Amino acid sequence: MKCPYCGDENTRVIDSRSAEDGDSIRRRRQCDKCGKRFTTYEKIETIPVFVIKKDNTREPYDRAKIEKGIMLSCRKRPVKIEKITKMIDDIENTILNQDSKEVPSSFIGELIMEHLRNLDQVAYVRFASVYREFQDVDTFMKELQNILTRDKHEKEK
Repeated sequence: MKCPYCGDENTRVIDSRSAEDGDSIRRRRQCDKCGKRFTTYEKIETIPVFVIKKDNTREPYDRAKIEKGIMLSCRKRPVKIEKITKMIDDIENTILNQDSKEVPSSFIGELIMEHLRNLDQVAYVRFASVYREFQDVDTFMKELQNILTRDKHEKEK
């Protein structure tokens, strides 16, 4: 590490501790040549995840988009915010732990629907109607029928 004062490359760490953000390490260093002290921060380098959209364009992964879609789907529903937050955390962990750093938006959409189906069926149908771009009432009714059939099979087990 170069000294910011004299430019010498011989510096040593005199103190190390976790930074306030908890995601980096704060190091106090001292230059062997001029004796001045300075602070550096060390952070893990992460490779960003990109989302491949339907039109094959790519954009950086954005948790806020998932939060917005799920919150709109759960609006005025009796779902606790803690459950929604945990669900979003689980979805994000699945996305970020993929082997590839490019994830299709369809994978994310299906993942969200799978979690919403288990959380709240009305929120699921709301999200599915936008995500799957229901064009008419028949498509909407088919999705509702699928939910009813799935519930019936689960109760029989």
